[in-house]
Amino acid sequence: MTCQTYSLFVLSVIMIYFGRFGNSLILAQLQNDIDQLKADFNSSHSDVADGGPIFTEKLINWTERNEKRIILSQIVSMYLEMLENTDKSKAHIRHISEELYTLKKSLPDGLKKMKDLMDLSKLQMSDLKIQRKAVNELFSVLQKLVETSTSIKRKRSQSQRRCKC
Repeated sequence: MTCQTYSLFVLSVIMIYFGRFGNSLILAQLQNDIDQLKADFNSSHSDVADGGPIFTEKLINWTERNEKRIILSQIVSMYLEMLENTDKSKAHIRHISEELYTLKKSLPDGLKKMKDLMDLSKLQMSDLKIQRKAVNELFSVLQKLVETSTSIKRKRSQSQRRCKC
């Protein structure tokens, strides 16, 4: 599968995942619009496959529904950013952009969550002041972990009791 096909696949998954395209006629039109966009970007060029896919590889590690919504939110934002610099007088570009904007509204603000993760990765854990703060927060963090773990176990136990397999 080529990178351009991956890009189409990711865009289709995003739109279907959020229930935007129950109507196959709309999806068929979008397929046509994306084919035109591929032509605009000359995405059949041989260098497109270099380095592998840029989005679909990232989706593999995000398995839970809420996790996927975060990463998909970022991917939709990136597509919208890319389309900002294109010729909006073309109907297919406007149509794709409109559909992506509609999807974006239904997604959580993944940017804030991504920023939080980036901020955490930048913490200097060798800094004594940071270490002191971390130690002060350790009990609260552990409480959250226990609450989350207990909640997951409870849900799993409840679903097993309901299942009459």
